[in-house]
Amino acid sequence: MAKNKLGTNTICTHTGGIKDEQFGGAVSPIFMTSSYPFMDVDVKRYPRYFNTPNQEAVGTKIAALEHAEMAIPFTSGMAAISTTLFAFLNHGDHIVLQNEIYGGTFNLVVEDFNKMGIEYSFTDGVGVADFESKIKSNTKVIYIETPSNPLLTITDIKAIADMAKKHGLISIIDNTFASPINQTPLDLGVDISIHSATKYLGGHSDISAGAVASSKKHMDKIWHKAKNTGGNLSDFMCYLLERSIKTLGIRVERHNLNAAFMASYLDDHTAIAKVYYPGLKSHPDHEIAKQQMLGFGGMLSFELNEEYDAVKFQNELKLIKPSMSLAGVESTILLPSLTSHALLTPEQRKSVGISDNLLRLSVGIENVEDLVTDIEQALKTFD
Repeated sequence: MAKNKLGTNTICTHTGGIKDEQFGGAVSPIFMTSSYPFMDVDVKRYPRYFNTPNQEAVGTKIAALEHAEMAIPFTSGMAAISTTLFAFLNHGDHIVLQNEIYGGTFNLVVEDFNKMGIEYSFTDGVGVADFESKIKSNTKVIYIETPSNPLLTITDIKAIADMAKKHGLISIIDNTFASPINQTPLDLGVDISIHSATKYLGGHSDISAGAVASSKKHMDKIWHKAKNTGGNLSDFMCYLLERSIKTLGIRVERHNLNAAFMASYLDDHTAIAKVYYPGLKSHPDHEIAKQQMLGFGGMLSFELNEEYDAVKFQNELKLIKPSMSLAGVESTILLPSLTSHALLTPEQRKSVGISDNLLRLSVGIENVEDLVTDIEQALKTFD
């Protein structure tokens, strides 16, 4: 798919904006109405149809960033994920999913798919052979997440997309951790890219939203499912999301720089057993990440040595906030074992490499020296 001719920051700033015809304001006006005319109009607008002016504006901006023909904003990342999956999976169908995925996605699959007669298989790894070995005669979808949550595993996007096409399957990626600034999966052959727009697209920890981007053919199918399930984003939230995306490029650039610094600092620290960050040369998927990512992102995870209690360490931090979410301008930290993957059994967490001492750090845009000072003072409380 051809890339947009405009530069990334120009797309963030200008594409999809609504011109204020009445007063000439610099930002998009908000159309806070749920009632539109239906007689003698080209488009019958209704919020649940995802076609109000503000819904279309932010969808246009996200589509341009993802190099897609169309995008739809949703009320949450899980609304985007569930609607997309149910648009392409019916009773009797089968899906192959990457073994390392967001806990909410995992819970959706294991808790609800059996009730709907949808079969599923999780891979043993993230290589092409891992996915191909799970494909059955009724397989319809391949689902990946890269970088993965929370271990930052990198999946070869083009290789998986090519494999899916060979078997006539729909390929879907959760592109949340990378953002479209660092990674445009559709250019590598993936059919559908999904975001929790609560994260980097929103970027200020004040929005709950999701987004799906793809070709018009696939988006039409997703839209038909979406208008029935009702996950439409309000016009005010669309306005806030469009506003936030204007600074996405410059925010992610700072996230990338800060995370790279923090990963290197933690990797050299005697209190840290292991660091997971694709920008480190020691990361097993570093070379693949270099090929498909423009930046390595603002997310990393690390394991404290056994003599440190992860809960106490987290609670001793003063600047870095313990938080359920991620990707805001402020740095946040959490324990996946108690949050995103809490519903997994200890055995399930262990099987995917999530220890009780694993901490996920969302690196913000602060001065990195202040983040280092905060971590050091927290570690000193164990002396």
